[in-house]
Amino acid sequence: MAETDVAKTDKVIIFDTTLRDGEQSAGAGLTPDEKFRIARQLQKLGVDVIEAGFAASSPGDFEAVQRIAREIDGPVICSLARAVPGDIDAAWDAIKDAKRPRIHVFLSSSEIHMAHQMRKGAEDILGMAVDAVTRAASHCKDVEFSPMDATRTDPEYLYRVLEAVIDAGATTVNIPDTVGYSNPVEFGALIKSVFERVPNIHKATVSVHCHNDLGLAAANSLAAVENGARQVEGCINGLGERAGNASLEEVIMALETREDHYGTKSSINTEEIGPSSRLVADLFGFAIQPNKAIVGQNAFRHGSGIHQDAYLKERTTFEIMEPESVGWRGEAIVMGKLSGRAGLRSRLGDLGYELSDEELADLFPKYKGLADQKREVTDFDLQALMSEQHRFSETDQQYRFEGVKVEAGDMVTPSATVTVGLPNGESKTVTAQGTGPVDAVCKAVDQIVEPKCNLTEFAVASVTDGIDAIGEVTIRVEDADGHIYAGRGGDTDIIVASAKAYINAINRMGVLGPDQTNITFTE
Repeated sequence: MAETDVAKTDKVIIFDTTLRDGEQSAGAGLTPDEKFRIARQLQKLGVDVIEAGFAASSPGDFEAVQRIAREIDGPVICSLARAVPGDIDAAWDAIKDAKRPRIHVFLSSSEIHMAHQMRKGAEDILGMAVDAVTRAASHCKDVEFSPMDATRTDPEYLYRVLEAVIDAGATTVNIPDTVGYSNPVEFGALIKSVFERVPNIHKATVSVHCHNDLGLAAANSLAAVENGARQVEGCINGLGERAGNASLEEVIMALETREDHYGTKSSINTEEIGPSSRLVADLFGFAIQPNKAIVGQNAFRHGSGIHQDAYLKERTTFEIMEPESVGWRGEAIVMGKLSGRAGLRSRLGDLGYELSDEELADLFPKYKGLADQKREVTDFDLQALMSEQHRFSETDQQYRFEGVKVEAGDMVTPSATVTVGLPNGESKTVTAQGTGPVDAVCKAVDQIVEPKCNLTEFAVASVTDGIDAIGEVTIRVEDADGHIYAGRGGDTDIIVASAKAYINAINRMGVLGPDQTNITFTE
């Protein structure tokens, strides 16, 4: 494709892989229902492609990909597949009911990967790539191919592979910086060379998939756009393997804010960036760092007196984006104990939550209980309440937190009495001692539940400011086989939140179960 042809393409395709590469984050794990909730939010966000998962990896992932393909309309629905027939066929079976299906095939191309991971020669790998794309194209007219570790691949070999897979039917060729090795100047030059050296590149969209090991994923992705790439792959909140992928919110807002420089933009509904970020953080159990670009709690806060003075005189002195444009609510609307059901439903609707009459009836007493504990209930409190509601509803067939009483301090041995609802509908109460109140709570719960697990991580964050803030507790547990499961709980009482989070993690362990395959993959 000539440079003049590239310039005519004024849109960057946004390829979201939160449900695939994002779920490869260490300690992550989503239920099929949680994946569907994220996919529905990504639909509202307006992403062009949803990589819904790796259908061949497990029955659970196949189920999630298939449901998303059948029920999510608008974006292209994609499944990853290794360059083996079984993976490709499973991917097609999972996505074939989508209105716009895509199969994404990947295969190592660098010398180090071919020698140590694949243990095959360059010609064998080339043949495998062509065969895989040919098979995928026999199922689906939209096929993407990724030469894994492209930035450490011999460029001449990379050009050969790309030309061959395009001839075999690839409609998108993705250039992944799999280990986050490249830099913007180098990566931009590689993308430019692909347009110059691959004769049939005009038949395919050039995509990039950058990892963040050196903190350069977003910068590398934007350098690729400057040099003609028209699809960017990444994750909400920068999730993914190791240090993660390019943060889609950063790439999107860079294109939006600096359209004068890049000459292109996406078709994303940017006001859904904030809600998307918060949902992903909640379901994955990974808190957003306060100073995270675009979506962090401090992203639009001004602490310096000089900055505050200038900002109050003219916002644009220190803000290059409007907070509302990314769905950020710095001045959250406040509700209280006198607010009724209609007001609660209306405010939750403004926040993107649509409740049935039954759901509202179930939620309202919990809202009133929260309003009795707090003088003001903010949007952030309501989001925490909804998160707690979803966590309970998705695992309500398992163990249920019913109550806790603790005795703690430096003059007594900490103890906790915990009541847990059992799957058979009965309840059980147990008292245990520990090194602290949370340890005692967990030891009491351990005497009630099956299977057993080890707590590996405990973190607390406040949802809002103030002494009466809701505390969000994230707990990770490990089962006997070393699999990690995350649980979250929220309450104005940290001990209660801890008990909820621990039981939530155990419930998720029961729902998700261990991986049912030994397949390993990356990109």
